[in-house]
Amino acid sequence: MPTDTLIADRIEIADLFTRFALLLDERRWEDADTVFSDDVAVHSPRGGDLHGIDKVVDFLRQSEVEGQQTQHTTTDLLVDVDGDRAAASANSIVFYFRDGQAPHFTGGLRLAGTAVRTPAGWRLREVRITPAWTREN
Repeated sequence: MPTDTLIADRIEIADLFTRFALLLDERRWEDADTVFSDDVAVHSPRGGDLHGIDKVVDFLRQSEVEGQQTQHTTTDLLVDVDGDRAAASANSIVFYFRDGQAPHFTGGLRLAGTAVRTPAGWRLREVRITPAWTREN
């Protein structure tokens, strides 16, 4: 694979993780198709095993807590591109807060998954979310 293509792919996958975090923080569920493939599988302690973009979006909508906001900070992204698939992982710190107040809960997560190249660009096909630690503030 040409170096320019590999670099462009890695940048687009990094942007994909950022779009994922913003989707969660801004609750833009109608934009889920800019992050996930239609056949996405998400595995997490809160949601269990969710299969398909509609199931993921339904879970996200039902998980909203009135007055609670989140801020996801994603870092340490590793990407291994292999043609039209890529293995990717990152760390994430999530702050849970109410407008104008300091966070009341903070958690560290490990994200791992598979991204696939689609006609619309890279999308997450599988995501595994593993809590590393939590702290009530």
